[in-house]
Amino acid sequence: MSLFGTSSGFGTGGTGVFGSTTTDSHNPMKDVEVTSPPDDSISCLAFSPPTMPGNFLIGGSWANDVRCWEVQDNGQTVPKAQQMHTGPVLDACWSDDGSKVFTASCDKTAKMWDLNSNQAMQIAQHDGPIKAIHWIKAPNYSCIMTGSWDKTLKFWDTRSPNPMMSLQMPERCYCADVVYPMAVVATAERGLIVYQLENQPSEFRRIDSPLKHQHRCVAIFKDKQNKPTGFALGSIEGRVAIHYINPPNPAKDNFTFKCHRSNGTNTTTPQDIYAVNAISFHPVHGTLATVGSDGRFSFWDKDARTKLKTSEQLDQPITACCFNHNGNIFAYASSYDWSKTPSFWQTPGPMPWCCVYCAWTNQRGLPNLALMTTV
Repeated sequence: MSLFGTSSGFGTGGTGVFGSTTTDSHNPMKDVEVTSPPDDSISCLAFSPPTMPGNFLIGGSWANDVRCWEVQDNGQTVPKAQQMHTGPVLDACWSDDGSKVFTASCDKTAKMWDLNSNQAMQIAQHDGPIKAIHWIKAPNYSCIMTGSWDKTLKFWDTRSPNPMMSLQMPERCYCADVVYPMAVVATAERGLIVYQLENQPSEFRRIDSPLKHQHRCVAIFKDKQNKPTGFALGSIEGRVAIHYINPPNPAKDNFTFKCHRSNGTNTTTPQDIYAVNAISFHPVHGTLATVGSDGRFSFWDKDARTKLKTSEQLDQPITACCFNHNGNIFAYASSYDWSKTPSFWQTPGPMPWCCVYCAWTNQRGLPNLALMTTV
């Protein structure tokens, strides 16, 4: 059976390789604008794994849906299919073979979307909204990991209605990442827990947060041997921490840096400070992208401790981002993130729109150099 079964997708048509031809601030880089974006704020994006031919992008939203698009090499984006929850979708991920998508929702359930049959079924249940979901592929087991606001981290065999394991956390899960054999979970009250996943999942270490404000996003990075060695942690205070698990010199190797702030980061004048909403590492170069409520994305070299590029400013926050498997496409989502309170949404005038963009990168892994500004 072909991918997505007999689904005819959603929306119509596709977008051209040059994206929108307008010059308004909702697409200042003139990147490819994905056809038929969600109708409410976009919470997550994820590209298909390298085992799948082509590039497929999934996005979950506060419109209770997860959508899938094919991103073609010629710059066309083709809507393929979508599935629904009964509450906002907060996270989504792929299985390692690309045949399934897993979704986590405020409706306290997680679902497995079989792309061959285009059918979804519930595979997990929590007592609170599920904030994070990740597929784990170990030599001796495969499972789904879910982190919830009910202060538990659960591991599920998709064939069973009961969890394989449930680990209690001191606080609500706010964000998580998995790169086998490591998992990192950041919780409310600035909690940080590292888990080891070999043989069976278990708590490895609790870490004092290097950041002074609420955690918003976390992403694991690898060493030159392609093994997970640390993580980047973003907060609502426009700051990112680079933290190694076992560094030779912790005081020297671990550091934080400012980002997503008005008037740059080296100024004594008052400045607006924005949340870091998502972090994604380039799969080849190891550089990282951050996106923020200031409506910009930036690229960084953590080893050289330098900023590489910053985008033009969009007229809405950037709420999610990801690279495809070989790093030649960078996707990011623009939508309202409630950082200016609900009253901003209720201001008279047209409703804020939600957009997903795809930017093709160069050999250095940086998108649209000619249209980006160096800071």
